Parts: sequence; C-alpha cells; structure tokens
Amino acid sequence: MASTNGTGPSEVPAGTPAAEPAETGAETGADTRTETPETPETRLGRMTTYRLRLSYTGAVVAVVLLMLSMTPSLLPRGPLFQGAVSGASAACGYMIGVFLSWAVRYMFSRDFSEWRGRTLSWRWWAPLGVVALVGFVAGLWKFREWQNEVRDLVGESPLAWTVFPVTVVVAALVFLVLVLLGQGWGTLVRTLYTWLGLLVPPRIARVASIAVVIALTVFLANGVVAKYSMQFLNASFAAANDQTSETSVQPTSEWRSGGPESLVSWESLGREGRTFVSHGPSTEQLEEVNGSRAVEPIRSFVGLGSGDDLRANAALAAEELVRAGGLGREIIAVGSATGSGWINQATVDSLEYMYNGNIATVSMQYSYLPSWLSFLVDSERARQAGVYLFEAVDAKIRELPENRRPKIVVFGESLGSFGAEAAFGTIPTLTARTDGALFVGPTFNNDLWREATDQRDAGSPERLPVYDNGEHLRFAAEASDLEELDSEWNEPRVVYLQHASDPITWWSPDLIFNRPDWLSESRGPDVLDSTQWIPLITFLQVSADMAVSTDVPDGHGHTYISEIPRAWAKILEPVGWTGDEGEEKLEQIIPLLSRSGSL
Repeated sequence: MASTNGTGPSEVPAGTPAAEPAETGAETGADTRTETPETPETRLGRMTTYRLRLSYTGAVVAVVLLMLSMTPSLLPRGPLFQGAVSGASAACGYMIGVFLSWAVRYMFSRDFSEWRGRTLSWRWWAPLGVVALVGFVAGLWKFREWQNEVRDLVGESPLAWTVFPVTVVVAALVFLVLVLLGQGWGTLVRTLYTWLGLLVPPRIARVASIAVVIALTVFLANGVVAKYSMQFLNASFAAANDQTSETSVQPTSEWRSGGPESLVSWESLGREGRTFVSHGPSTEQLEEVNGSRAVEPIRSFVGLGSGDDLRANAALAAEELVRAGGLGREIIAVGSATGSGWINQATVDSLEYMYNGNIATVSMQYSYLPSWLSFLVDSERARQAGVYLFEAVDAKIRELPENRRPKIVVFGESLGSFGAEAAFGTIPTLTARTDGALFVGPTFNNDLWREATDQRDAGSPERLPVYDNGEHLRFAAEASDLEELDSEWNEPRVVYLQHASDPITWWSPDLIFNRPDWLSESRGPDVLDSTQWIPLITFLQVSADMAVSTDVPDGHGHTYISEIPRAWAKILEPVGWTGDEGEEKLEQIIPLLSRSGSL
C-alpha cells in the first residue's frame, strides 16, 4: 500500500502548473510553502513523529472503487463479506490514487527534493465527503436490491435491514487497517530514504530504499510469516484431522479400510477418511432400488496417518484395494480427494447404486488443510497424489489378463478434479487409459479443463464449451446439457460439471486486469445480466464468493449433488439406468445421496 505525502517532503515542483494541488490532509487554507530547503538531518528528526493523513487523490479513487464494489457478482454476499470487499476495494483505490499522484509529480519534477506544496482546505474535502456519503448510502441501497435478485435466483431469503450497519462498520475497519499497514510501509521507506540521503544522492537513496523495503517485505512474508503461519495451520488442522465425526463408526466389514484385516488402521485414516469408509448405501438400500441381490461396495482409503510419503501411500492404497477384492469388481473408481481427504459422497454413492454394489472405490489423503488452503499451498501435492494413485492402481489392473480386467473410471471435485486430471497429459491420453471420467467444479488451473476451454469450438460459450464437437468430452451445468449436441458421443466419455455461478471454477488472477469470456457472453441462468466485469473489483468480489460457494442450494455455486448421478448415467450407461426406468431410479436415489464432510 502506497503511503500518503503528509509525512514526507512537499511534492509539487516549484514553478510547475499543477492540475490539482498537492495534498496533506490538513483542513486549513494557510499557505505552507517553505522557502528554506529541508535538510536530511531535520527531515530525519521529523520522521520520528507519525501522523495519519489522507491523500486527496487517493481518497477520490477510493470513493469510486468503494461505490463500484457494491455491484453484483456470482453469488449472494452477506454484510460481512460485502464489508470486506468494500473496505479492500476502497483501500486498493486509495493505494492506486496515491501512487498515480506521486508518479505524476515525480515525472514533472526537476529535483525531487525541491518539491513544494500547499495544504488543502475544507473546501476540497467537504464536497468529497458529501459525495462519498451519498454514494455509499445509495450504493448500499442498490446493493441490497441486487443481492436480493441474486438470492431469488439461487433460492435464498432476502437480506434484512441489518445489512446496512454491519457493512458500514466492517468496511470502515478493513479500510482503516489496510491504510494503516500501507502508511506504515511507506513510513519505513521514507525513514530508510532519509538515512541513506545522508550518504548518497537523493534519487539513488529513494530507489534503494524502496528496493530494500520490498525485498525485506518479501523475505518476511515468505520466510517468516508464511513459514510460521503454515506451521500453525498444519498443527491446527492436524488436530482436527484426529477428530471423528459423530456419524462415523469404525467398519466391521472386511470390504472397508479401517475394518477387520485392513492394511491400514482406523485411526490412520483421518477425519474425512473415517467419514468416507463409514458411510454409503447398505446392501438393503441397494437391493430396494435395484430389485436384485446386492454386494457390499468396497471403499479403500489411506490417510496421512500412514505416513507423509505420497508415493508409498499410493502403493499402500492400491494394495489395500487388492486386499479387499477390488480387482474382482465390475468397476474400479479412482477418486482424488480435496486437501483434507474430503470426497463428495454423492459421487461414490451414485456409482454404488448403479452397479448394485459391484464396485470398488479407492482414494487417499495428501494434506491436513481444507480445499481452499490446499489450493494455495498444496497444489503440487494434489498433482503428485493424483498421479501416484492412478498409476499404482492401473499397474495392479494391468497385471490381470485383459479379459478379466475391470473398468476403471476417475473422478474428483474442486481441487480433487485438479489431482484427478494430473495422470493424463492430454485428453486423448485420458480417454485411452480410462473407461470414463467425471470432474466436478474444476479450478482455473486444471490443465485439461483449460486446454478444452481455450480450444473450444468456435461459437461455443466459455461457461459451456464444446470441444472437438463433443466426440468424447462434454461440459454441463445440468444433465440435459449433455444431450444438446447432435453429434455422436463416443465412449469412453468424459464430463465436466460446472455451474455458471461457481466461483471456484471462474476465479482467476486474470480477473484483475482482463475481462473473461463468461462475462462477455450471455450469462448463465443463475447469473444476473447486471453482473459486469470491473478491473480489480470483480477479482475481489469473486474471491469473496469463493468463501460462500458451498453455502447455497444444490444446483448453484459450488454445490453439486443431483446432477452427479445423472452425469454418471450418461457416462457409463449402466444396465437399467437409462431411459424412463433409469429416470425413475435416479429420482429415487437423489434424495438418498449425502454430501457429508466439508471442503
């Protein structure tokens, strides 16, 4: 965050006609021009006193971005998140305004040390204050209107009147904290500049001071803050990993990891692993839906309690699959979990219903962190886990005679979809090595997803691209989208499920400066037409949307349940699960599907 000019030397070059006066934030009209140049020694003494002063240019840009931050994005935002977005937007606007003001003055100056300025009177600040107040109130009123429209689209209740005071307070606090941090950073730069000014020419001192403080900031952020923050987070989430949810009970079946004869202990599975192996449809439920004798599904899982070597854990997961008899099942599903080991139960339950239990699912944990943190710091481990697990399982399958090999499918949701893709460098490789794949809510850096999206057929939208005329790979927000193309859908089939309102899929650093195609083309059915791309603002809004992406009803945001079994039915076409009979079964099992655990 750039600092203000109220604590440093005057910043308007003598004799230069200024488009706007220099500002210090003082509310007096007195002329403060200094005829006697300030020496480095006197400046150093003055630097010991710190006062919070606001840049007028920075305040103007902050007000503009503050009002723009009220515009709608993908999902409903409550007052807390809107306050955070508004405060951060205003702080970024302030930083931009201060920097631009500084840059313009610096370019027009002959000698940076000769700058002279004058203070701004209340006649400048009063109109800006009125505009800011009126604009913020009007923006909040319009914000509530827009948010209620978004809430109506996704089936949520309208915002209460409390949105107004809570948003104001949170926005003010966030803005103040960020500005204070930025001004503290600027004070450090100016202090170092003053010390160096005693030894070297002013311009060299200024460049050197900025470079040193930036280097120090990066070092502290990466070497100290990041290190100890990650140690704290890992310790905290490792403790949570040792807990067991109330609905998880150690299996008594040999077909589940953590049960009798298992190669891994119940305690080693982790919280999400224990949830995974202790849930799912019973044989009685399977028989009720399918009307025939069922077998108990196999669920194999290896947690970080078995060690931190991902390659060894993947090999152990494959051995556990073989131990449970997975190679004798009709389908083997290789699932990539999110960081903490979470798997959407609907994805696995659907397959178990469709194959009447004649299926084995295998997965593994690679982090203690939840999905969003793993996405930031553990993405390489997600990639490694996906590669090691698939290769270990595939090696076991290839040991069998070709006519006895089960079908193999892969799946993953969110960061899990990123890991599930990792074993396949190209889409043809994916279709050559599997019998089908389902990727749900992909992230912006999924390699195969990005390839298919960027190379989509001309005329198809980014939110639902058509790749290679849909020969093997298709995109859908709902199952009916899979049938939109007239071309033949050849096997093996790959599906990406992605909602138009899913911020996990559409978030990207590119949003800061580039308009995405999905906001240039026609909107999805659950995205307002009034949602527009605004540089920086949209990035902050979608970032906030990610935090609430699973707190919306099924079919919106990052919540996927009912479309998962429909997608599997299209991918694999199990006997009895297509046509009218299959639709009746799908309607029967959808209410039974669970989404236990958390991202």
